[in-house]
Parts: sequence; structure tokens; C-alpha cells
Amino acid sequence: MSESNLPEIKLATWNVNSLKVRLPHLLQWLEANPVDLLGLQELKMTDDVFPVAELETAGYGAVFAGQKTYNGVAILYKLASMPKPVDVEVNLPCFPDEQKRVIAATFGDLRFISAYVVNGSEVGSDKFEYKKAWLDGLLKDCEGWLAKYPKLALVGDFNIAPEDSDVHDPAAWAGQVLCSEEERSRFRRLLGFGLKDSFRLFEQAPKTYSWWDYRMLGFQKNKGLRIDHVLLSDALVPACTASVVDRAPRKWEKPSDHAPAIATISGVKLIN
Repeated sequence: MSESNLPEIKLATWNVNSLKVRLPHLLQWLEANPVDLLGLQELKMTDDVFPVAELETAGYGAVFAGQKTYNGVAILYKLASMPKPVDVEVNLPCFPDEQKRVIAATFGDLRFISAYVVNGSEVGSDKFEYKKAWLDGLLKDCEGWLAKYPKLALVGDFNIAPEDSDVHDPAAWAGQVLCSEEERSRFRRLLGFGLKDSFRLFEQAPKTYSWWDYRMLGFQKNKGLRIDHVLLSDALVPACTASVVDRAPRKWEKPSDHAPAIATISGVKLIN
């Protein structure tokens, strides 16, 4: 099969903000958007109640690392199109942490990583210091991953709006958590390793965001931030043909406060 005839692969990320609550939304979205790989964040459930059967019925397998009340990450893979996952890894190798924030797996020769970056609460707080230390661990490990896996996608809720264009009111958010220079500089360092923000590979509509506060009609007034990202290694960038945020699920009843982000890859063969 020539590269031009290879099927598209869709890579996505979605912070579902409780998989138990949002499972009907997830299944509805997957039926309409049968992506090949989907990183989930904020499962807010333990592994023993992860909906394996429901997802298999929908055509998806999963690897997951759950946690009660907070955190929890997963990777869903389309059974009909993706190789079985191998080399599954939970959390950052160089940053011991009880919080379940990272899961990685290899599909063929594609390394796919779902990450839920620390929120940080507010600049200067203990949680913000934890966020910086966690990001430094991610930077260290990502450099090693990229050396080992030329085809790599790092997706997730980064809790960082990289640029002012990713913020509905840059002046109001200036220096605040999610938008501080301390966070943005680490995001830029991540890109410096050879990752690209797939969304910025294309001309995009202004004021496109992926998260909106539940309070004060944040979504209705489009007072959002783009903090959910699909980052691609240099080997995948030439094959990326689209990268979008799907606002539709944010309009549904009792939605997650995040919307899915999706990148389309064409002409790349996954070698088993």
C-alpha cells in the first residue's frame, strides 16, 4: 500500500471531568467521531469500575490508571484500526507521584501519551511549585521519549494557555495561573525538543478555546482558554492534515468543562 493510500489516523484528547458522569457523552461522541486514539483525563474513578465492557461494545479497548475523586488517565484505542498497545507506562519515570497523571503506550511504532498536567491553583502557592516541579519532570522524561520514539504524540490537558491568542482576555489573565511566564516558558521548552502544537500548524478561527469555566456563563460568552493540546513529534508533523477543537459536547446537558481536541494524521504506516 502506498503512503497516499494509507488510512487516516485521528488522535484526540478530552478531559471528561468524571468518566462516570460523562460516559454517555463519551459514547455518543465516539459514535459520531470514531477517532483511533483518545487520551482521557480526570477519570475520577478507580480501576475496578472502569467501563471496559461498555467501551468494548463501542469498539474500543483501553489502558487506564484510575484514582478516586481526582485525576486518573486513560488511552482508548479503536479495536478495528489500531495495533494492540505494548510497553504501557504509568506516571513520569523521573517524578515519583501518587497522583495518576500520565499513561503512555506504544501502538505499532507510535508512542501515545495522555497527560493531565497539574492545575497549580494560583501563582506562588505550594500547588504552583508542585506544578513547576512536575513540568520539569515531564521535560526531562519527554526528551528521553523523543530520542527513543521518533513517532510520538503527547496529548492532554496541559493547564497552560501557550499564547495570548489562546486566552479570551489576555490582560485579565496576565501573570495568572495557566498563563504565567513560568508555565509558558516550560511549554516552549517542550516544543524546543522537537514537538509541535498541531493546532498552530493551521490557520484557525480566532477565539478558539477548549475550556470554559462553568461559572458566569463562561461557555455562552466564549470566555475560554485553549489548554488542551495535541503535540506531535517532527516525524508526524508533515503528515498532519488537520487539528481542531470540537465545541459540540460542551453544549450538551451537564457537560465536561473541556472540549475534545483532535489531530488528523495521513499517510503514516504504523510498523508492528
